[in-house]
Amino acid sequence: MHDASNSALGAILGQRVGVRKLVHVIAYASRTMDPTLLNYITTEKELLVIVFALDIFCSYLLGSKIVVFSDHVALRFLLKKPDAKLRLILWMLLLQEFNIEIRDKKGAKNSIADHLSKIERENDLMPIRDEFPNEQLLHITMPTTWFADICNFVVAYQFPPEASRLYKERLQNDAKYYIWDDPYLWRLCNDQVIRRCILDTDINS
Repeated sequence: MHDASNSALGAILGQRVGVRKLVHVIAYASRTMDPTLLNYITTEKELLVIVFALDIFCSYLLGSKIVVFSDHVALRFLLKKPDAKLRLILWMLLLQEFNIEIRDKKGAKNSIADHLSKIERENDLMPIRDEFPNEQLLHITMPTTWFADICNFVVAYQFPPEASRLYKERLQNDAKYYIWDDPYLWRLCNDQVIRRCILDTDINS
């Protein structure tokens, strides 16, 4: 359930167990709108609060059926309108990542979300930051397979960069005994048996 007023956004995450059961509230969320957001029209504010709620409660909602209760009837038809504003189209593309259904619910029945959106308070002391405080760039290194150069030559006739002339000649000579059958590389051995090339890790295991 969600609602938007002229000063704030309000949303509730609830779960209903069984048909016609009461909704159990899991979490609340609200946010004061800055001067830029206050200039949005009512439809944009109502869609913004859905995007805000999906962003806050994303970890709970992914992979689940989501029913959004709104007191703004136009939202249901907005999702089917092809000639909307660019901002609304971007938000609607975000909504398509979720299994979402929008239902009408009057503000009187949607009382908690309606109340959260109408609470007047000072602007948020913590501004929204674009960067993540604990952001880290991780890198995973994997050793090249022992038959990677042979495979590249058999498939695409490519030598490794910075390979010496002697290594290229040896690679051309060895490649005669290898057969590429995607995704496997096979070797014709001296005993006329064809064996598949496997990784070193597979040998050790």
